[in-house]
Amino acid sequence: MKPLHKLLVAVALAVPALAAQAQAFPNKPIRLVCPFPPGGAVDIASRAVAHELTQILGQPVAVDNRPGAGGNIGAEIVAKSPPDGYTLLMTTSGIMAINPALYSKIPFDSIKDFAPVSMIVSLNNVLVVNPSVPAKSVQDVIALAKAQPGKLTYASSGNGTSIHLSGELFKSMTGVDMLHIPYKGSAPAVTDLLAGQVNMMFDNIPSSLPHIRAGKLRALAVTGAKRSQLLPDLPTIAEAGVPGYDSYVWFGVVAPAGTPPEIIARLNAALVKTAATPSFRDRLTGQGYDVLSSTPEQMASNIRGEIAKWGKIVKASGAKVD
Repeated sequence: MKPLHKLLVAVALAVPALAAQAQAFPNKPIRLVCPFPPGGAVDIASRAVAHELTQILGQPVAVDNRPGAGGNIGAEIVAKSPPDGYTLLMTTSGIMAINPALYSKIPFDSIKDFAPVSMIVSLNNVLVVNPSVPAKSVQDVIALAKAQPGKLTYASSGNGTSIHLSGELFKSMTGVDMLHIPYKGSAPAVTDLLAGQVNMMFDNIPSSLPHIRAGKLRALAVTGAKRSQLLPDLPTIAEAGVPGYDSYVWFGVVAPAGTPPEIIARLNAALVKTAATPSFRDRLTGQGYDVLSSTPEQMASNIRGEIAKWGKIVKASGAKVD
């Protein structure tokens, strides 16, 4: 048999097999990779999504925490996994749009290596300080930073995360010099913030909210364009004297590129149903998330738009990670 004929026969045999595989999906456990440690905002959302998908899909969906490199380690694992729908990534706008501009070398392509499934939540960050820091407002932070250039420290969940870039955007728009201290996730960063090892953080609301309510962290402002429903008395950073400041984050689910469209559609339908489930919505909105959903095409368009937006901000900030 000629090589071309062999290829055509192989393709003819493979197409029904792929169709059957997609039709039977899922028939075994699914792994949802969370590229940050347990306890942070991405992990909280990942576990809530995994719980709902387990009920909807009828197969166990297990969260697999793979932190490091601003989410790049977990993202690379999924990018290089078989495109069969059984390994998914809870990604973020930081991983998809900020990291490509921030890192000089990145082991995946945000557009080419992933198949978008659905966006799932968005949320504000919140500027919080350790109570030992003598700052009661955003203007106090600016004054302190200008009086002591390079002395104030701000923690983040890793280089390239929205928490990091919220700080970089703040520095570039106010002209202050503060020292960035990256961690492998929001939870260990908050732990050191509570202990006074670092001064402040532009944290995702869910991981800082319990400490704000307990009086262990002082909240000064939220980073988005509008106030948080959970912290309605807290101004936005723009309202607090930095006009035009706006930084928020979204999370969503992607699969490896090449995952069959039928499987993407099945997963998308399950995530849309998840977002509409009252218990899921109540669980996450009560922790500061805004629940949403999208088509794969809408998510892809959003990623492209975010890459353009954050690429300019990263370049203007001068931030770079080798």
